[in-house]
Amino acid sequence: MAPTTAPSKLQFSPAGQTEIKRLLTHYPADRSKSVLLPVLHIAQAEFGGWVSPEVQDLVAETLGIRPIEVYEVATFYTMYNLKPVGKHVLEICRTGPCMLRGSDELTANLERITGAKVGETSPDGNFTLKEVECLAACGFAPVVQVREQYYESLDTTEAVDAMLNDLRAQIHRPILPWEMLGEVHSQQQQ
Repeated sequence: MAPTTAPSKLQFSPAGQTEIKRLLTHYPADRSKSVLLPVLHIAQAEFGGWVSPEVQDLVAETLGIRPIEVYEVATFYTMYNLKPVGKHVLEICRTGPCMLRGSDELTANLERITGAKVGETSPDGNFTLKEVECLAACGFAPVVQVREQYYESLDTTEAVDAMLNDLRAQIHRPILPWEMLGEVHSQQQQ
């Protein structure tokens, strides 16, 4: 009989744990919920670009709060992905100024080019399309945000093609918070 092994319990990487501990030092001990948003970002970065219910449970356990408190926040904000996503999540602004400058046409073009509808991932796994509220770049509409990068004035086929070619050329994995500070640590995948 082959030995059975229990499934490994999800854990943050050592670097993730260190960053969470650092964040917790900014708040009173009884206010750990105050770091929920940044910890969800860390979780999303460390576990494949989305926060599954199991990952949300890990966040709750790590912060000593009830799982429902994490679920409420993760489902409220569009910045947290609740299902697997592609290599690049294209957040398309759909508010007034972008619509006046062609965001509907941009969305239709992106759906045609990528083969994904809004809320879906392209067949090649490269792109997930997501409509979002104002990205605060109205003067450069229509706008798409991909992670921390804004792609502006996407009102021509050439501009859209340039953005997609730029993204296709990137070797991507989520940027972890401490990497923005110049520290490099390995990523833990689920």
